[in-house]
Amino acid sequence: MIATAEQLPQTDPDAQWWRGGVIYQIYPRSYQDTTGDGIGDLAGITERLPYVASLGTDAIWISPFFTSPMKDFGYDVSDYRDVDPMFGTLADFDALVAAAHRLGLRVMIDLVLSHTSDEHEWFRESRANRDNPKSDWFIWGDPKPDGTPPNNWLSIFGGGAWEWDVRRQQYYMHNFLISQPDLNFHNPDVQDALLDVTRFWLDRGVDGFRLDTINFYFADAWLRDNPALPPERRNAKIAPSVNPYNHQEHIYDRNRPENLAFLKRFRDLLDEYGACAVGEVGDAQHGMELLGTYTREGQGVQMCYAFDFLAYDRPTAEGVIEVFRRLDKAAPDGWACWAFSNHDVSRHISRWGLDAQGARLFATMIHAFRGSVCLYQGEELGLPEAKITFEDLRDPYGIQFWPEFAGRDGCRTPMVWETDNKNGGFSDVKPWLPISPDHLGIAVGAQERRDDAMLHHYRAVIAMRRDSETLQCGTQDDARAEGDVLSFVRTHDGERIFCAFNIGDIEARIVRPDGIWRMIEGIGCTDDTDGQGDLVLGPWKYTMMRG
Repeated sequence: MIATAEQLPQTDPDAQWWRGGVIYQIYPRSYQDTTGDGIGDLAGITERLPYVASLGTDAIWISPFFTSPMKDFGYDVSDYRDVDPMFGTLADFDALVAAAHRLGLRVMIDLVLSHTSDEHEWFRESRANRDNPKSDWFIWGDPKPDGTPPNNWLSIFGGGAWEWDVRRQQYYMHNFLISQPDLNFHNPDVQDALLDVTRFWLDRGVDGFRLDTINFYFADAWLRDNPALPPERRNAKIAPSVNPYNHQEHIYDRNRPENLAFLKRFRDLLDEYGACAVGEVGDAQHGMELLGTYTREGQGVQMCYAFDFLAYDRPTAEGVIEVFRRLDKAAPDGWACWAFSNHDVSRHISRWGLDAQGARLFATMIHAFRGSVCLYQGEELGLPEAKITFEDLRDPYGIQFWPEFAGRDGCRTPMVWETDNKNGGFSDVKPWLPISPDHLGIAVGAQERRDDAMLHHYRAVIAMRRDSETLQCGTQDDARAEGDVLSFVRTHDGERIFCAFNIGDIEARIVRPDGIWRMIEGIGCTDDTDGQGDLVLGPWKYTMMRG
């Protein structure tokens, strides 16, 4: 029997833990294999939870593990209320939650609400005919008089967003794979069913959710054409530049204002359990504005992340300031969750061409930002993007756009635990994706034995943030870009922390704010004696000082 929400053990009575918290993302296929099939599983995550706890993070976010045909590796759900056998059972999940709570870790799971698999029973019933009880649960459209799709909407995974169904003699919409039909959120029964799914997992003890494609829930009820996007406004934050998806202004197939009413219902359910959620805002042009709208107090989810720091271009000092400006304008009372890497983009070490010192600078920087932080498994090791041959590709996204775009497999290769095992300690058999030879030398085991390892730097900056209310929830003011140097001041309850980062190859001299400042022990990366006056930062050096 499942315990009620009141009976479940709480890891922390503070429902505001997420504000300034650090969340560690786990891609379950690639964390730890305990069954000998080359694929990670829930028991493997449970086995490795002491390691996660040793990092000092507040929570884990587990990418989808629901029953699925795995055409998009779990983001095509065929049963929201069960665990896919390759990952284990509901009992394994319950054991994972219990173990995480004992270690002081909260558990967030990935909810994919915008679409299902075409093997989900809801879609099987919906596509049977036009007059069944679920006929309106998905987005269906009649063909134009010439037989072509209802409008010009495109799929992120390539081609049109409409697929002809011979049973209904209609098209259904899919923002992603053909096998991922989009749900019709205009139907209140759909909303109710998805909220019931959410309650199911809350009753099992989860502390929150990561909401996949939160701005994709609603599509225009009249199925109007998207306008063209001028070439100068196109970018590749959401889809690779070779994808014509970037040629449209996506105002009708996503970002609809009706989404706010559903998010209010979702938030009310979260508040009932003291749970939280972080939403993925996938929009290259309006991401920060949507972040602000979706995180308004009491109306939407607690936090969202946009794609500004998941883009291909390495952030500059002025670029970071511009993100802050847009955030302050769009979401003065909202809350951002920052990420540099995740399961959808190439690892930022490779994406931005960073060496070890650059990686340390950005690791320190993200933990200095106002907001919350998402770290992706292996990021704490400084893993570069793995090189995958076409023959080893599993990601349909990469297969579609190869060789101009290699897809997402390079950031999804298995976690490396040991150096003396050809499979990195991940599995006893050949893994579902190959282990990168470049990863073995910087496996967890190797880094644990080195005092100067990247792993220990991440532990240090996470501890710095965890021990500082100023860094968790203080204001962020006086943000400046002086050449390649980014600086700002965090303030809370009388304490100030001055942060400066030289994101460049030239030594820089900057003027710190008035007062006496002392470097935070173990974090500062500059020579400073008197704590006053000008500050010299060498290339890729940084400092954090209390005043």
